[in-house]
Amino acid sequence: MEARMQSPANPDVFTAIQHLYKAMQAGGVDPAVLELVHLRASQINGCSPCVFAGVASAKKRGETDERLHNVVTWRETPFFSEQERAALALAEAATRIQDGAPGVTDEIWDAAAAQFDEKQLSSIILNIALTNFFNRINRTIREQAGKTW
Repeated sequence: MEARMQSPANPDVFTAIQHLYKAMQAGGVDPAVLELVHLRASQINGCSPCVFAGVASAKKRGETDERLHNVVTWRETPFFSEQERAALALAEAATRIQDGAPGVTDEIWDAAAAQFDEKQLSSIILNIALTNFFNRINRTIREQAGKTW
């Protein structure tokens, strides 16, 4: 499979995205949690460049192979905190919005709200949205794994 575009980005879009990332990072959420959320949403969407970049970024922050290999099965493993589990559940529910999916249920929201304040929840939601944004662009243009941004 080959990429359909070499340089799809408009400089104005990159500037806007940088502002969104700055706002997301100012939300007071542990960057490790944001990395896990990004990775899980990208796994769900089958976005190989985002999975690749997410793993590389998380490893730079000190994340372990054990945890990274188990993000996809976070419910069945003992490797994640209650806070991380709440963020991962929120990421999955907000990402899986196909026809008939329940989306973010009250139970999922309440679990996340018990772990994070509103500013932090806004940061996580923005992270999920940006990840889904990039996942869809990458899938559309067939961006290849192996690049980090």
